[in-house]
Amino acid sequence: MNIRTTPNPVIRRAGRMLRTLNDRHPWNHNVHFHPWILRSLPKGCQRVLDVGCGAGDLLLALSTRAREVDGIDPDQGMVDTAARRCQELPGVRIHRRTLEEHAAERRSTAAGGSYDAITMVASLHHMPLETALRDARDLLRPGGRLLVATLTTPETAFDHAWDVGNALTNPLIGVVKHPRVAQPTAPAEHAMPVRDPAWSFGELRERARPLLPGAVLRRRQGFRSTLLWQKPAG
Repeated sequence: MNIRTTPNPVIRRAGRMLRTLNDRHPWNHNVHFHPWILRSLPKGCQRVLDVGCGAGDLLLALSTRAREVDGIDPDQGMVDTAARRCQELPGVRIHRRTLEEHAAERRSTAAGGSYDAITMVASLHHMPLETALRDARDLLRPGGRLLVATLTTPETAFDHAWDVGNALTNPLIGVVKHPRVAQPTAPAEHAMPVRDPAWSFGELRERARPLLPGAVLRRRQGFRSTLLWQKPAG
């Protein structure tokens, strides 16, 4: 039974109660993984690509750790917002393009395989999976790292149990992060595009294996999973 779509009235009522708690103590599921990404950057990291940079939250954090940071996003509103927020950071460059377009542009200028790290937070499930993983692999230098926080859809009994655990712990994490009840805020100037994931954790692991041998995948909080892969040095 999928708790996200079930018609069961008891579960749906419980879901509404949890959403009320979440609204009182909200937390950003994507920003939550920024510390993990910063800790996981390779030593001496100089050049980073953030795929699906959105409003630029991660770009701002990465700019404190790397000399050059490229952010790409296919949504013009997100690119405009990120550009305004990062306009005082000379090492940050932002482009409106997809990962596939960026990879093609880098290959055409013989600049492929030059990034020390590539990050994706809640963007991988917006792209064709194998193409995105292959492009990211090719854009990394030897020894570079791919760091992904992504959504997946529940498929197995364990997936559904993990979803229930996330639903129950989500408001508790919110209380810890933001003990005070949130006050109403103005809506964002440009809403972030949303898409449901099309593949499960198990499918992500199986489809990533031939492209990224040795990748480490973990189920995480906030209905997210992470993938970490280091490109072989030789």
